[in-house]
Amino acid sequence: MTAHEHRAWSSGSYARALQTPQRSLSLCDAEGWCLSLDLERWSAQADAGDRTVLQRCVGRVLDIGCGAGRLVEALAGRGHHVLGIDVCPSAVITTVCRGGSALSRSVFEPLPDEGRWGTALLIDGNIGIGGDPQRLLRRVRDLVREEGLLLVETAAADVDERRRVRIHAGSRPVSGVFPWATVGTAALSRHAASSGWSEAERWRSAGGRHFVALRACR
Repeated sequence: MTAHEHRAWSSGSYARALQTPQRSLSLCDAEGWCLSLDLERWSAQADAGDRTVLQRCVGRVLDIGCGAGRLVEALAGRGHHVLGIDVCPSAVITTVCRGGSALSRSVFEPLPDEGRWGTALLIDGNIGIGGDPQRLLRRVRDLVREEGLLLVETAAADVDERRRVRIHAGSRPVSGVFPWATVGTAALSRHAASSGWSEAERWRSAGGRHFVALRACR
């Protein structure tokens, strides 16, 4: 994760929006591409699509880019040992206030219990972190135990894109430029095969969200 990306998510409009999730934010590049950030859903309770992820978690769970902590809260309620990480201090505070455990940390920084997590999560588009899916997948491979799981939410479309984006509030940019990736299911499987993972399962929730389960190769 670059310094620009860290600053974009850790301060300013995104941090405030976690407290007032009705605010409209999106990721946009200079060519007119935009991706809406679903802050209301991210700040709510875990929904039916989320529960399809929760029921597949095994062992100790690391939620990468935990945001407002809905998955950490739900997993803790199911009896999992779970830790959320996020570069945004407001996200960490919100997660802790919901009764979860969280650290203000980038996935690319040293983390507790590396190599011993049973499951890692990259939900809500977090496969885009850092703008380099293979680098991110290799990093997460180092975090999970032998044959551990990585559960990834992918884009609905068959895409594999790298962009230079800013966070926008409406039409106004409110962050510096940072790299981001958008990855569909087929592209994720290709990246996984060269990054220490094999595809174990793919599914679609009733709400139309797309997911892939990857298993760490020996």
